[in-house]
Order: sequence, then C-alpha cells, then structure tokens
Amino acid sequence: MNKIKVVSVTGSEVDAKKSKIQRLAAPIKALMSAIVQKFKNTKPVSGSGKTALLAAFLVAISTLSVSAQKTGVLSVLSKYNIDAAILDPNNFAQPDDYSFDLKQSTSAAGKGKTIEAKFDPSATANEQWTVVSVDGKSPSKGDINEFRKNQSKPSQSKSDDSSFRIEKETPDYLVISSKIDAATAPKDAAFMKDCRSLITVNLKTKRVEQIQTLNEKPVKIKILSVDKLNIVTKYRWDEQAKRYFTINQNLDMQGKFLGQSVPVQTISEYSNYVKR
Repeated sequence: MNKIKVVSVTGSEVDAKKSKIQRLAAPIKALMSAIVQKFKNTKPVSGSGKTALLAAFLVAISTLSVSAQKTGVLSVLSKYNIDAAILDPNNFAQPDDYSFDLKQSTSAAGKGKTIEAKFDPSATANEQWTVVSVDGKSPSKGDINEFRKNQSKPSQSKSDDSSFRIEKETPDYLVISSKIDAATAPKDAAFMKDCRSLITVNLKTKRVEQIQTLNEKPVKIKILSVDKLNIVTKYRWDEQAKRYFTINQNLDMQGKFLGQSVPVQTISEYSNYVKR
C-alpha cells in the first residue's frame, strides 16, 4: 500500500500563495468584467452584422488584454508603493539641462580606445560635446567629429503596453520587463524594437538600480550583424533633482562582419552632473 506523505504548510505560506493567486487573477477578472460591460447592452444582429460584431469583440479583447497586461504590473508597483513613472523609458534618458563628464572605453576586435569628453547643454548644438582626450592625447579633428556623430540623438520612445510583465519578485528586488513601441524606436537605434529591457527595483529604497537590455533575436547595429547584445545601465536617484542619473553603462555584444566574429565591449562612466 502506498504511503501518504503529509506536507506541513504554515499559515504565512498559505497567505502568501493566496495573495499571489489573487494578484495574478486580478487583471483577468478586470478584463472579463470590461468585456461583459462593453457588450451586455448590444442588440441581437444577423448576417454581416454578426461578422462586424465579432470583429469588434475581438478588437475589444485585444485592447483590453493589453490594458490588463500593464494593469497587472501597476498593481504590483502599487503594492510596494513604487512610482509608476519608472515604466516610462524617457525618465532614464540623459538630462539635456545638466553638464556632465564622460569616460568611454571601447574594445573591438582586439583594439581599444579610451575617450574623455564633456557635455554642456548651454553650448550650440554642434559644440555641446567637447572631446578632452583620446588615449590620453589631444584629439584630432577626425576624433572629435567621429565622437560627436556617434552620440545618441534625443528621442521620445514609448513602452509597448502589451509587453509588460513581472520577471522576478523577491523580498529585496522586483524585476519588470518591457519592450519599446516599435513605431517610436529611434532611427539610429531601430534594433531596440527587437530587445527587451529588464528594470531592477530595490524594494527597500523603492528606486531603480539598473536596466538591462537583451536582444530577443539577431539584430543589425550599423555594419554589424549582432547575435548577442547585453547592455547594463546603472542609475542613482537624486532626491534634490527628483530624477535618475546614469552612473555607468556596460555594453557587450557578439557581432559579425563579412562572416568574421567581432566581439565589442564599451564601458561608459558618467560623473560631475551640474544643473545649467
């Protein structure tokens, strides 16, 4: 005769499991309630009217599903009293009203370069970036032009509401992932539409510590075909400025050019932020 194994479960474990189930079920309940509310007063139709109604119903389900996806994440943020503004990627962009210093070290195909530069938003558009040195030496005109050309242009990207999800939830950290709306991807960074970003929130401080971006499929970055892309950007919250500032960014990618493997690593360090 098979023995029955008795598993002891504490009351706190039961409450935790119940809370998790309720949290996961909340968006589904909201979705179904909204669908019922939308169609409960619809009059009976026939023929082409049924087709149109079915199409409208499917659109409604799709729209409400997208809403429920983000609603589930917002519910978790609310539980921890975390500002939902962290879901907007524009709140982590480099400030356009602060000057700052940048030290950027790049290694590609066995060759390295270190650039030190300064950003001043009060200067004219073409002069906002000043290259201080390249590998410890005075920069050439070509160095300056190349560096300025490679700097990201300001853009207003937007998150895809249907892409939000909770990746991890522990007593200390919460990890949320999302993708940007493909229609809002910057032209010079179109590959971002095929990447997913993971936001790590410290539950003690209620602040974002880092955002990691990973490609979900091979992407094209300039002349490189990239199989693996991993970008980790770390931030600090400034209570006085009421905003996030980038501390550093580490980019690792495995690319190919003309069939040859080209590993690339770029480490960017930001400092001396001053309001202008």
